[in-house]
Amino acid sequence: MPIKKRNHTHITMLGLKLATDPRWVNIVESNIEEILTDHAWCEQKAATNALSLIINNPNYTEMVTALIALAKEELEHFEQVHNLIKARGKTLGMERKDHYVNELYKFMQKGGSRKSSLVDRLLFSAMIEARSCERFRVLSENIKDEELAKFYRDLMISEAGHYTTFIGFAREYGQGIDVDKRWKEWIDFEASIIANYGKQETIHG
Repeated sequence: MPIKKRNHTHITMLGLKLATDPRWVNIVESNIEEILTDHAWCEQKAATNALSLIINNPNYTEMVTALIALAKEELEHFEQVHNLIKARGKTLGMERKDHYVNELYKFMQKGGSRKSSLVDRLLFSAMIEARSCERFRVLSENIKDEELAKFYRDLMISEAGHYTTFIGFAREYGQGIDVDKRWKEWIDFEASIIANYGKQETIHG
C-alpha cells in the first residue's frame, strides 16, 4: 500500500509537533491481535482516568457531568474493541504497560496547589487523547483492513472531542495559571519522547 503524506493540518489542529510515520501501520498489520488487545486496555485506562478525576474533584459539577459521559463512552469503546477481538476468533490478552503514558505521567507537576495539580492532570489527559486521535487517523487512512479503517475513523472523531473536553476544562478552571504556556511545555515534552515511538504494534508504541 502506498504511504500517504502526513496530515499536518490534523497535527496542527491537535497542537502536536511530530506526525506518526504511516509505515508504523505496516508494523501494526503484522500483529492485529496485539494492537486490538493494547487498544482495548487503552480504552479501559481512559475510563479509569476520567473516574479518578471525578473522585478527586467532585465539587466541579460541570466537569463531573462531562466526565461521567466520557467514561461511559470509553467503556463503550472498550466493549467495541472486545467485540472485534471476539468476532475474529481471538481472546483479550492481559493488560499491556503503556510506556508512552508512563513517561508523560512523570512530567506532571508535583507539589503544587490543588488547582495547578488539576490543570496539569487535565493537560496530561488532553495530551494522551490528542496523540490517540492522531494515531487513529493514521490507522484509518493506511490500514488495509476496511472494517478497522472505518472503526478507527469513527473513534478518531470521538477522541478529538475528548481532547477538546480536557483542554477546555483546564482553561476554564485554570484562572491565575498560564495554561497556554503550560500546554506548550507539554507539547514540547511530548515531541521529545514520541520520536522514540512508532516501532511497536501498540496504540502509543
